[in-house]
Amino acid sequence: MEIIKLLVNFLYPLEISIELFLLGLILLWFTKKQKAGKCLVTIGLLLLLALSTYPLASAILRPLERHYPAVDVSGQGDIDKLGAKYIVVLGGGQVCDPTITTASQFQPSSLVRLIEGIHLYRQVPGSKLILSGGNSKYEPTTNAELMYKMALLLGVKKEDIILEDSSKNTYEEAKIIKDMIGEEKFILVTSASHMPRSMALFKKFGMKPIPAPTDHLVKKYHEIPPKEFFPRADSVEKIEVAFHEYLGLIKEKLAGRI
Repeated sequence: MEIIKLLVNFLYPLEISIELFLLGLILLWFTKKQKAGKCLVTIGLLLLLALSTYPLASAILRPLERHYPAVDVSGQGDIDKLGAKYIVVLGGGQVCDPTITTASQFQPSSLVRLIEGIHLYRQVPGSKLILSGGNSKYEPTTNAELMYKMALLLGVKKEDIILEDSSKNTYEEAKIIKDMIGEEKFILVTSASHMPRSMALFKKFGMKPIPAPTDHLVKKYHEIPPKEFFPRADSVEKIEVAFHEYLGLIKEKLAGRI
C-alpha cells in the first residue's frame, strides 16, 4: 500500500511536467531523437506554465470549494439554531518540531480548520469540540493531540474537547466518529476542497453533518490583479490540491465507500 501511495505521486500534474522535462532532456543529451526530445521539453514547459497561472488553477479547484457554501453566508440563520451538539474538526497534518511554536507546527490547512472550529464552538452554547486526526508514522504526536494543545492555548475548556486520535484517513474518521456520536447532528469543519469527499463519507455512515467549509484557496477578487496572470507557486498548489481531492473521490467510489 505504501508503495502504491508513493507511485501515485508521480502522476500529479507538477510531477508530470518535470517528468516530461527530464525525459526530453535525456533524449536531447543521450540519443539522436532530437525532435522527440524538443517536443517533450516544450510540452512540459507549456503544461507547467498552464498549471501555474490563476485562471486554470482556479477553474479546476473552484467546483470543489464552492460545492458547499460557507456557514456564515449560507442564509441558514444563527448557527446555534441548527440543533448541532458537536463541532467536528478534521485534522490536516502537522510537523512536530519542538524548537518552534505550537501554531507553527501545524500544516496551514490544519490550523485554519481548528480556528474555524473554535469560532463555531463559541457560537453554539453547550457544544463540544471533536478534534480528529490520528498519528502519522513520521510524527510522534497525533494531529488531534496538537489541536487539543492549541485549543487550550486559545481558551477552549478542557471538558468541552473530545479527541479522536486513532484514524489514519477520512474514511476511518467517519467510521470512528459514527461510533462516538451515532446519528447526532453535528457541524463538520474541514477545508473547502476536502468537504465534498468528507460529506459523502459521513453521509454514507448514515450521519447528519452540517458542512462548514473553510481554508478556501480560491477567492473572488473584486478585480483580479495583473500578478495573478503570471506563473505563481500558489497556483500550482491549487492544482495539486484539486488533483488530490478528485483522485480521492475516484478512489472512494471505486471502493464503494461513497
